Amino acid sequence: MLKVLMACVWLLGSAYGAIAQAASVVFLNPGRSSETFWVSYAQFMQAGAKDLGLDLRVRYSERDNQTTLAHAREALLGTERPDYLVLVNEQYVAPQIMRMAQGSGVKLLIVSNALTPDQVQLLDAYNDTGLIGTMVADDEQAGYLMLTDLMRQHGPVAPGTTLDLLAFSGAKTTPVAQLRVQGMQRALAEHPEVRLRQLVYGEWSRQRAFEQASQLFKRYPQTALVWSANDEMALGAMQALQDTGRVPGKDVLFSAANSSPQILAARLDGRLSTLVAGHFTLGGWAMVLIHDEAKGVDIGARGGRNRQQALFQLIDAAQARRLSGPLPSVDFRALSAVGKPASYRYPFSLQLLLR
Repeated sequence: MLKVLMACVWLLGSAYGAIAQAASVVFLNPGRSSETFWVSYAQFMQAGAKDLGLDLRVRYSERDNQTTLAHAREALLGTERPDYLVLVNEQYVAPQIMRMAQGSGVKLLIVSNALTPDQVQLLDAYNDTGLIGTMVADDEQAGYLMLTDLMRQHGPVAPGTTLDLLAFSGAKTTPVAQLRVQGMQRALAEHPEVRLRQLVYGEWSRQRAFEQASQLFKRYPQTALVWSANDEMALGAMQALQDTGRVPGKDVLFSAANSSPQILAARLDGRLSTLVAGHFTLGGWAMVLIHDEAKGVDIGARGGRNRQQALFQLIDAAQARRLSGPLPSVDFRALSAVGKPASYRYPFSLQLLLR
């Protein structure tokens, strides 16, 4: 009986030790708790954390920077500090959080929106911020792919003629939005037959883009192409076109980024001609890096601490159908560098979900 009791105590102690050793993570989610992209981003992150034995809490800011800062203050200066804080440089908020983190003992990982070059210079004096790295997607390439594929879908243009383009970017002070616009501009330089009539900032909002597009389609009735930095703005602009009696995908070709159910449906029914996706996986891959860093892996030696992952890819109809159904589970533990040779590189890719 005593042996059984001692064995139970040992098992309980082992279980408690495993729980106590689980690295804790707080994610400052800049989106709304009802926003499809940021919810799916957090869900994939939670799947990774669960598989890797991390204790993850997600705090939504509801698109309010003051809420983000309040959540950061609670995590960094409160009594129950996490081991890691994951944040997004949305609306340039990262430097304030990094200054707040000085001396807190909490390690930081920036995802999706990296520090701007100016911010990096300003933060040179802040060495003790606990920043272990950044992890972003190839947003410039996403912007480029959308416009070049729109042109492929449209086909050749008669000599001496031009195509009118409208573009909907996100928030002006968001690095991701700026990079996607830069990619679009690179594609424009390769296609002089495309004339950008107007670039507007839809703030990632379907309603705002709908209102803007309702005016723009009147101002530029010959619009042939619409480039949108996300799915919500594309859907809003499509609705505005439909209200004029024209057909998205036939009278005007649309592009978008993201993989929400509605935009995937639009890709499948032909209203959307070009779709890029894959960056919602960033949070999940970030969990692998945090797991490995907590286990003593030098993540900088395996691809660098400031990582740009080639996550965006064009989504064809078959892939849109695949993403519309239940996604396959990912073995996040198998992606870890723990126990792998020094030559191992993280194989982060949307293809892990499309197999």
